[in-house]
Amino acid sequence: MGSRVLVTWIELTVVGITGGLLGATVGGPPGFVIYLATTLLTVGIIFHNVNELVKTWLRASQNERAME
Repeated sequence: MGSRVLVTWIELTVVGITGGLLGATVGGPPGFVIYLATTLLTVGIIFHNVNELVKTWLRASQNERAME
């Protein structure tokens, strides 16, 4: 679980910094579109990693029940 949280933070940091730099460099309406795409990608990263964590927790709880 700890590694998934670390991977999530790294992904969010890389995407946020890259999107911010690109958006500021381009500027204007295209920069705004880059900011929106960065936000959308950030939400996708969070959803994906939360989904993976939930699947891991469900598998772990099912294995605990099977052992009882």
